[in-house]
Amino acid sequence: MTPDQFLQSLQKGAPAPVYLFLGPEPYQRERCRQALIEAVLGSAPEERESGLTRVDLSELPLAAALDDARALSLFASRRVIWIGGAEAVLPRGRAATAAESDEGGEAGDAGQLAAYLREPTPGTVVVLESSRYGFEGEDKAKLERVQKHFAAIPAQVEFRPFSPEAVRSLAQALAKKTGLQLGLAELAMLLDATGGDATRIAVEIEKLYLFTGGARKVTADDIAVLVPDAQATTIFALVAALGRSDRTRALEILDTLAREGEYMPLALTFLATQFRAALVAREAGLRNASQIQAHFNKLGARMWPQRAREIEQTVGAFSKAKLERAVGKLFAADRALRDARPDDRIVMEELILTLTAA
Repeated sequence: MTPDQFLQSLQKGAPAPVYLFLGPEPYQRERCRQALIEAVLGSAPEERESGLTRVDLSELPLAAALDDARALSLFASRRVIWIGGAEAVLPRGRAATAAESDEGGEAGDAGQLAAYLREPTPGTVVVLESSRYGFEGEDKAKLERVQKHFAAIPAQVEFRPFSPEAVRSLAQALAKKTGLQLGLAELAMLLDATGGDATRIAVEIEKLYLFTGGARKVTADDIAVLVPDAQATTIFALVAALGRSDRTRALEILDTLAREGEYMPLALTFLATQFRAALVAREAGLRNASQIQAHFNKLGARMWPQRAREIEQTVGAFSKAKLERAVGKLFAADRALRDARPDDRIVMEELILTLTAA
C-alpha cells in the first residue's frame, strides 16, 4: 500500500498487528510513523515513552524481538515495537540459495513471524522497517528479496521517492498550510536548491516562514540567504546571460558570485553540467522541456521541470557548434583553475569574454 492508503486505514479502523515498511523515502515514513504511534499510544508523552520500544535486527535476532512483542508489559497496556534494519536478517551465500529454493515450510525468521501473525499480542503493533534499499537500479532486486523474506506480512507500506510533479504539489501544500507567500518562480528556485527532497523542503519552508513571518512574499534573495545550495540558481542566470551573449550581465553575475564567496571551481562545475546536458539534448533532437525531462529521467538522471526548462533555454540559445566550443572552453578553464596559485576570477572572466565574443 502507499503511505496515503496507510494513513487512511488508520483513520478507518484499528491498525494491523504487523507492518512492513519498505523504502528509503524519509518524509512520508516519518509521517506514517508519527500517525501510527498516535493511533496506538495516544498523544500523552508518558504513554509514548513507556509504550514505544525500538530495536535493530543488526544487533538483535528477530526471535528475541518477537518474544518481546509477546511479553505483556507492566507499564503499558498498548505497545509499538519498532524493529529497524529488517534487511539485516536476509540469508547470505549458500543460505540464501537454500532459502530461495525452499518452497514453503516455517523454518527460521519466516516461520517465527508466521507463528506470531497467527496469534498476535492484543494491543501491540509490530513494525519491521527496511530503509536501506530503493526501488530502482541495483537496489530493486535486494528490496524484492526483503519483500519475499517477509511475505507473511500482508500489510506492507512502500515509501517510494516523490515524482517531480508530486514534490511540487507537496511544496505548494506545505507553503499554503504554513501561510508562506511563495510565488511560482521562488517555488521553482526552492525545489531546485533542495534537489526535490521532501524533508528538506519542509524544513526550508518552515525557516522561510520564520524569516518572513508570513507578512510578505518570499523573494529570491531570501532563498539565496537561507537555503543551502540556492546560489546554484545564480549559475543558471549566468548561463542565460552567456546564451544571449550578454557580456555585461554575465560579468555582473560573476561579480555577485565572487562577493558572496562562491567557490569558483564549483561554479564552473555547474556551468559544465548545464552545457553538457544541453549538448546531449541537442544531439538527441529533443524539442521541449517535457522531452528533455523524460529523456534524462529514462537515462537515470532525475530532472525537475524547472531544470528541464533551463536546459531548453540553453539549447535554444546555443547552436551545436557553439555548445561544443563552450564545453571545450570549460574544460580549458577547469584545467587553468587547477594550476598552481591561479587567480580564479581572472580565469572565469576570460571564459566569459571568450564565450560572449562575436
